[in-house]
Amino acid sequence: MARILLVDDDDLFRGSLATTLERGGYDVDAVASPDAALERLAKQSYGLILSDVRMPEMSGVELLRRIKSSYPYLPVLMITAFADVADAVEAMKLGAQDYLQKPIEGQQILRRIQTILAEPVEGVEGFDEIATGDPQVLKLLAMVDTVGQSDATVIVFGESGTGKELFARLIHKKSPRAKGSFVAINCAALPENLLESELFGHEKGSFTGASAQHKGKFEQANGGTLLLDEVSEMPLALQAKLLRALQEREIDRVGGSRPVKVDVRVIATTNRNLQDMVEEGAFRRDLFYRLCVVPIELPALRDRKGDVALLARHFLREFCEQSRKAISDFDPAAMRWLESHSWPGNVRELRNVVERAVILCPGTVVDMSHLNPSAWGAPVDDSPDRISNDPRRVDVHVGLTADEAEKRLILKTLEECGGNKSRAAEVLGLTSRTIRNKLKEYGLMD
Repeated sequence: MARILLVDDDDLFRGSLATTLERGGYDVDAVASPDAALERLAKQSYGLILSDVRMPEMSGVELLRRIKSSYPYLPVLMITAFADVADAVEAMKLGAQDYLQKPIEGQQILRRIQTILAEPVEGVEGFDEIATGDPQVLKLLAMVDTVGQSDATVIVFGESGTGKELFARLIHKKSPRAKGSFVAINCAALPENLLESELFGHEKGSFTGASAQHKGKFEQANGGTLLLDEVSEMPLALQAKLLRALQEREIDRVGGSRPVKVDVRVIATTNRNLQDMVEEGAFRRDLFYRLCVVPIELPALRDRKGDVALLARHFLREFCEQSRKAISDFDPAAMRWLESHSWPGNVRELRNVVERAVILCPGTVVDMSHLNPSAWGAPVDDSPDRISNDPRRVDVHVGLTADEAEKRLILKTLEECGGNKSRAAEVLGLTSRTIRNKLKEYGLMD
């Protein structure tokens, strides 16, 4: 269940309401002042804030103003014993979800909270997959509003499955280029000669099989946004041509005799450490600085644990609508498993697990048998008994070389993923190309 922050200086009311919320299944942090609430917000993620309006040190309306300036998508529900039209109007203008008057019946407020938490994230129309209560992600979403209005090049860093392309699409949607095309290309999916043609296009007859002129992704995205997914996998020779395209706003088709002007906003993504690649000579330093005009670092799901329940329920609603099922929730054991899992595949892995659960669940509540944790990995538990008895644990010990440990981890992950190289790459935070190269190195792939 979502964690709720309750702010009220009335000790009796605060304790009573906290008990009601906990009986309703919510985790509750209850504090007596706005200052204490702001301190908690800086350290803990919440799905919803419940705040009194009239408090001595700072009003609830001022607290709401501060919350919305830092966490614009975090829902806030205002409560008061002294109904005031001016306060109510100001609170709703600032983005409060509702304004309720004490005394409040327990089931009434539980129903209202349930409704609010079931709503898509406000202000992210069409992108409610980014549903979150995590302060770090909320700050990034607020940053997207500002960055979207510029034409600056953006690079989104993050492990596989963290939602890098979703953020790229949201930046495009928030930009003046929103009516233009959003064109994406995976730089790891194509060999160098084909990648160059796909990016910059080619002229008829420029190489064998070039039977007609082809406009590349830069020209297709003219007036819009071009997403360079896994830009770290682009060969060095093409990096120089990309740098020129970014600096001069023109490209050269393969076999072309003159440059072609393009008006494109570029967003790049990578799950690699580009600074390390620059030091190793695998990525151009000048291109690194050109791409990093606005860097955005997405946290892994294990670093935003408070969002697991929120996202799981979001995906549950999504897949129930698709399959026309009436599943209401996860049972407590299933939710505990979801919240304790390490999620190496991040949000994408969670989404896949919930989709599977919806398919397997014949009733109205998802339980452990529908999640099938034995197929996806178990909760993190580093106890000695588990270390020695878990047959899926990779045998890594002192004296083993780093290369051999890496090999065992890759092969074990492939085994767990049923030989699916793409899924193994997602779980390990690598690219499919890297997995293929490693298998060739091990003599296990032609």
